[in-house]
Amino acid sequence: MANRIIFFHGGGSKEDYDADKKLVESLEDSLGAPYSIHYPFLPNDGSPDLGRRNQIKEAISESEDGVILVAHSLGASMLLACLSEFNIERRIAGIFLIATPFWAGSEDWVVPFKLRQDFAETIDKNIPLFLYHCQDDEEVPFIQLANYQRELPWATFREIPSGGHQLNNDLHVVAKDLLSLKLA
Repeated sequence: MANRIIFFHGGGSKEDYDADKKLVESLEDSLGAPYSIHYPFLPNDGSPDLGRRNQIKEAISESEDGVILVAHSLGASMLLACLSEFNIERRIAGIFLIATPFWAGSEDWVVPFKLRQDFAETIDKNIPLFLYHCQDDEEVPFIQLANYQRELPWATFREIPSGGHQLNNDLHVVAKDLLSLKLA
């Protein structure tokens, strides 16, 4: 049986989905069998947070226990929000977050994307959690990784010197960590 991975893309457009497809392909190439990646399109449904929390919750609930969650950019921040706001019924084997924005400010458009103040207290510390960020990310400033380092000190952080927001479409570093998981 394949180890199931769900990959959540950034943004909410077909263009964003297509751009992150290269990340999925890199991960598939780096992992090979027996891994299977489910890559759902999560469209902007018009709700303030693009409906992302509920879309992610639904995708996880449709999976089996032992699912591995990988997410990029907006998808990564919304995955964290989902995991901290909902009771997830599935056993999660690992969480891998790439170029994750840490939303701050009080502007009307920012508020729906922000994590709850107590989000870190609700994340299961027994689930391996990895965060990756390139120092030359042109979309999500590298300094935002420090916010997660402060809030999630038990997580593993990978500071990547270069690769931009898309990590040069090369997720071998993520695959290496994913392969290190002891899967049941």
